[in-house]
Amino acid sequence: MPLSLLPSFLVYTFVTSITPGPANICSLSAALRYGRRAALRQWRGLFVGYTIVSLCSAFAIWLVGTALIDSVQVLSWIGACYILWLAWHILRSSGTSVSREAAEPRFRTGLLVQLTNVKIMIFCLTVLASYVLPYDGSLAALLKMAVLLPFIGPFYNLIWLFAGAFMQKLFAEHSKAVDRVMAAALAACAVSLVWPH
Repeated sequence: MPLSLLPSFLVYTFVTSITPGPANICSLSAALRYGRRAALRQWRGLFVGYTIVSLCSAFAIWLVGTALIDSVQVLSWIGACYILWLAWHILRSSGTSVSREAAEPRFRTGLLVQLTNVKIMIFCLTVLASYVLPYDGSLAALLKMAVLLPFIGPFYNLIWLFAGAFMQKLFAEHSKAVDRVMAAALAACAVSLVWPH
């Protein structure tokens, strides 16, 4: 990637990573409900899942090139369905008195969220196809960027996680309302994936 594209790359990665998405909202929700420690367990899964998606994207772009971008719409619909399921799950569990241990987020929860997170799939494919492939189509160049990307997205997940941990006591009395807002935010994410731009 030429240095002249660095400002564009940084703005794109910031805006895409800080805006609400399944992983950011799940990080916030986990921290609000269960605290920082449990949310960090889930975050480790988010990081590993992000890394897997990023590396798979690099191999896919290298093997198929930009033709892969055409299949993004199908992935968007699958991802939107999964995000709506997450929203429904948050609403369904809102206000229930399940035991804290049974519902606490785990590593595999974060891993599953990222492995099915179409937002990061599209993000990784877009970065690799737009900022790397036109300038260096080698597998080594794609893998270098793929290794960098997991240190960008999951960093912003941590911001959402620590914001949730900071606000945990504040929102404890309003958990149903917070769950409704988070479910609505997830539903908006799902709609934005498939709504024509």
